[in-house]
Amino acid sequence: MTAGTTSGTGAGTGTYAPKPGAAPVGRMIAAQAALETKMLLRNGEQLLLTVIIPSLLLVLFSTVDIVDTGAGKAVDFLAPGVLALAVMSTAFTGQAIATGFERRYGVLKRLAASPLPRWALMTAKTLSVLVTEILQVALLTVIALALGWSPQGDPLSVALLLVLGTAAFSGLGLLMAGTLRAEATLAAANLVFLLLLVGGGVIVPLDRFPEAARAVLELLPISALSDGLRDVLQGGAAMPWGAAGILAAWAVLGLGAAAKFFRWE
Repeated sequence: MTAGTTSGTGAGTGTYAPKPGAAPVGRMIAAQAALETKMLLRNGEQLLLTVIIPSLLLVLFSTVDIVDTGAGKAVDFLAPGVLALAVMSTAFTGQAIATGFERRYGVLKRLAASPLPRWALMTAKTLSVLVTEILQVALLTVIALALGWSPQGDPLSVALLLVLGTAAFSGLGLLMAGTLRAEATLAAANLVFLLLLVGGGVIVPLDRFPEAARAVLELLPISALSDGLRDVLQGGAAMPWGAAGILAAWAVLGLGAAAKFFRWE
């Protein structure tokens, strides 16, 4: 049988083998998400941001009396903040840098011309971020429990806050990666990471800042996520709707702006 010939039992009928055409969108998204996750986990710089730095901060500040975290065990205050930092490091810093250089080297342009729709590519990137965050949260939880952490509260409230935080930081990361040059994205993403690490309530309680500065800092997504997680995990509070509202607002603004201004070339 020559190439392009059909096979079958009746004249004029038959099927091509293999069947031509693109794979189902769901399968393409799953394959791209798996590839994105493997690339992220193999990148030493990304592992430094997403795993090593949060783990070291949690261990160091929980065992050495450097910052006054108030009454109770230091790890009870620090663990929620470090979980928030882990989300930011993956959804914002890591994703912004990786996507920025993919855009510079023409990877996004080529992917945009493939059968994979652009929205599906962004969905795959988001799934990759979520998979990485699950691994981060599991690792940091084990470390915190080993340090004597006593978490409280509703796990569903924690999960909702983490999802909202991921959406907020993903939007901001994609906006930065899609509008700035790759080198500028690299510098800006790392600078923002360091600034929010210090001023976002991750390690240093926000009540240590002047009142005027604190009023502004509380509106940042990292502060809302840190404080929201702390209210649930340390204080045993119900869903902190104020923090959730701030994160939802950042998610809408960031994702909306990224969808409008993202440049693929």
